[in-house]
Amino acid sequence: MPTRLYVGGIAFSTSNDRLREVFAEAGTVQSVTLITDEPMGHSRGFGFVEMGSPEEAQVAIKKLNRVEIDGRKITVQLAGPARVPIASVA
Repeated sequence: MPTRLYVGGIAFSTSNDRLREVFAEAGTVQSVTLITDEPMGHSRGFGFVEMGSPEEAQVAIKKLNRVEIDGRKITVQLAGPARVPIASVA
């Protein structure tokens, strides 16, 4: 079962491909999503990596949390549940 990780502190110059390459050292990478500022298209410095299994996700956390990538120390942790906006009641 794929497991989603939150990755913070990503250098603005880091690409999806670079992040995939780094996390592939810990196991199978299902997907990489860097969050960008919509109007400008610039990285916001965080994103998500989906690993192939919970075990691979734990390896990635242990191996990569607080490691310097492209000049910045990244933070790697399990991603929380997706937030669903609650419709406002008028």
